[in-house]
Amino acid sequence: MIYKNSLNGVSSDMLKGFFVDWPNPPDTQTHLNLLKNSSKVVIAINHANQVVGFITAISDGILSAYIPFLEVLPEYKNQGIGKILVGRMLKELEDIYMIDLCCDENLVPYYEKFGMLKVNGMVAKNYQMQLGKRDI
Repeated sequence: MIYKNSLNGVSSDMLKGFFVDWPNPPDTQTHLNLLKNSSKVVIAINHANQVVGFITAISDGILSAYIPFLEVLPEYKNQGIGKILVGRMLKELEDIYMIDLCCDENLVPYYEKFGMLKVNGMVAKNYQMQLGKRDI
């Protein structure tokens, strides 16, 4: 497995199979656009040159960052890829004061292993835009 914090050489064809269980998943080009527009990204690439996992962060580069996505393809789960992706992203963000992340309740213990603390949070979701913004 190769881990990279750049998208050099990554195409939308390398991003198949993500956003499992989303009723309206973004297509691979939208996925590539969201990776490109993130402040930080770490990707895992297998021997067949396919992206099998990714994590993104959005940051002001001064005090705060938010991690909106961590995903590993189903057939690659439970192999430690997510753990490596999170660890590398936290390293990328080590000079940032606060790193926020929202997750489902069942994932709280996973993130606590990285020293993250459970706090209250609020979200607003516009499900009509789940396919992603199309004019980027």
